Amino acid sequence: MLKDMQQEILRIKKEKNITILAHSYQAEEIQEIADYTGDSFRLSELAVNDPNRTVIMCGVHFMAETCKLLSPDKKVILAKEGCGCPMAEQLSADELRQLKEMYPDHTVVAYINTTAELKTECDVCVTSSSAVEICRKIENDKILFIPDCNLGAFVADQLPEKKIKLIQGGCPIHAAVREKDVLAEKEKHPNAFVLVHPECVPAVTKHADYVGSTSGIVNYAVKSDAREFIIGTEISIAEHLQYICPDKEFYPLSKHLICPNMKRTTLPDVYKALNGGGLEIEISPEVMKKARVCIDRMLELG
Repeated sequence: MLKDMQQEILRIKKEKNITILAHSYQAEEIQEIADYTGDSFRLSELAVNDPNRTVIMCGVHFMAETCKLLSPDKKVILAKEGCGCPMAEQLSADELRQLKEMYPDHTVVAYINTTAELKTECDVCVTSSSAVEICRKIENDKILFIPDCNLGAFVADQLPEKKIKLIQGGCPIHAAVREKDVLAEKEKHPNAFVLVHPECVPAVTKHADYVGSTSGIVNYAVKSDAREFIIGTEISIAEHLQYICPDKEFYPLSKHLICPNMKRTTLPDVYKALNGGGLEIEISPEVMKKARVCIDRMLELG
């Protein structure tokens, strides 16, 4: 039944000239029928040069918004309506305007994991893999980093010459992992390399052999000569890596590293999105124009 649905999805997307994007946290059966898989911003970049005029994003709402911002002339559909992101939605544009009044001489740096509306109030965007490099290139030494204080703290640790103001916020799933969790896994698997996402708290990342984006973690594990790894990001990555490298062992850092919003999208949802379901992303011209400014600045600096 699963394979039958996958084959039907492959047939329909080819017939209708539709491109399917699947974030790395999506289930294996969805990744298998996607045209592109990976981190959210990379998916949006790949969609720009794809010849198809309709794109289905298997991920969460801000990812589909970013895809629309980069490909305004394309029809972008979120495969499962209602898939949000607590981090992206925790800070409103009004709240950011108040913060900007408190820190008027700071450059506002926004993690890409933010809504299109919030991006309209930001100076430059960053991804987890580009945050350090871009913040280093910003001429102003005063930075207001939103919304993930853990990623911001990681950047601040790498750039002591910068004065980085953090606000309380971030990914509740990654932030829930504690130092005791990583110490317990290291005790159980003493030969394993620890690979951790910078959305985790500093008390966890300090024990890592590698700290980086989801794609960075995957690439590190695939290329490494090591045979065992503790994976400190969404639990699906350990599963995907086991498929890619069946001769290696991958242990989730915590059984609680599960993103419920990512898990909401199912293969039947993708099938329905190909046939008129899902949520078409619409962004007003005003928001589109203002939100693109910080993304364009990121592309210039990155």
